Amino acid sequence: MKILVLKFRNIGDVLLVSPLLSNLKLHYANSSIDIAVNKGTEAMVENNPNINRVIIYDRERIKRLTIFNKIWNEFNFLWSFRKEKYDLVINLTEGDRGAQIALLSKSPVRIGYSNQNKIFKNAFTHHMPEQGKRHTVETNLDPLRVLNISIEHKKVRIYWDRADKEIIERKLSNVDKFIHIHPVSRWLFKCLSDQLMAQIIDYCELKLKTKVVITAAPIDKEINKVNSILGFCKSNPIDLSGKLSLKQTAALNKKSKAFIGVDTAIMHISAANDTPVLAFFGPSGAHHWGPWDNSCMSSEYLDTNGAQSMGMHQVISESRSCQPCGKDGCNGTKISDCLMSFDLNFIKKYIQEMLA
Repeated sequence: MKILVLKFRNIGDVLLVSPLLSNLKLHYANSSIDIAVNKGTEAMVENNPNINRVIIYDRERIKRLTIFNKIWNEFNFLWSFRKEKYDLVINLTEGDRGAQIALLSKSPVRIGYSNQNKIFKNAFTHHMPEQGKRHTVETNLDPLRVLNISIEHKKVRIYWDRADKEIIERKLSNVDKFIHIHPVSRWLFKCLSDQLMAQIIDYCELKLKTKVVITAAPIDKEINKVNSILGFCKSNPIDLSGKLSLKQTAALNKKSKAFIGVDTAIMHISAANDTPVLAFFGPSGAHHWGPWDNSCMSSEYLDTNGAQSMGMHQVISESRSCQPCGKDGCNGTKISDCLMSFDLNFIKKYIQEMLA
């Protein structure tokens, strides 16, 4: 049986597909599963033993082409799926690209969200329900429910190779116990104030006597954010921001005692590693995106805001009536007020509990 899974979203979104992939493989033991993702997210599914092939859509490259070449490249990409003769196609996102691929695939079973575009009204043979207030891990498992396939587990997993592990072991050869802090997100309106993050780092290093290792993507705005945070620090954490790949960051995280950060892909990687997470949420909601505890079979994030936990993981969020708003900051400032005024003593308590 040939199966195609489509997930054209961001890094963390792609990682949260892994429970679906492993459950499909458990049910269809002899199946061959391909997954199509956006370029830059493939690290979340590469090395996954349940996957036959990772198909990458390079959106940025195609956007730079002339109109004729753009159309030609898009057509070739879409048509390539027709040749594979898939038995089952699952599109996990709304939007036209997945619907186009499903329709052109001519697969006898095509699962996805109902598309309002009349052209794609017959793109899917089976429709999935809306997300509502459910966690994203749950919605990614909806195709199994549609097919009446039992869900054996809901574990999120990420994989890396020995080379990545050895790189991390060399970089941390003199560090025994450490806390992994990833203080930034590609969307800076999800970040705490630089001063508060510096105080958290200093507390871990100076009061708890536990080394902090900082990571960030090799992007100027993230590196600049980390440098600003370090400028407020009285301690001397290990700064690996911009120096690691996603796989290497995952390997580093696995060695850490705990993770502290914001709602970002690295938070999901930490939860996938079964590393305790302390995450700060503002414009986004934990009910959709909270760190998933692999020992659980249902989400424990029952509220849209406020402090909540799921297994070993803790989310800190204010309880403002406007949360979660999904906006890029308050009043066009690109700064979220709900992330600027957390009580440091409140945060210290949770860090102590995680390390205990």
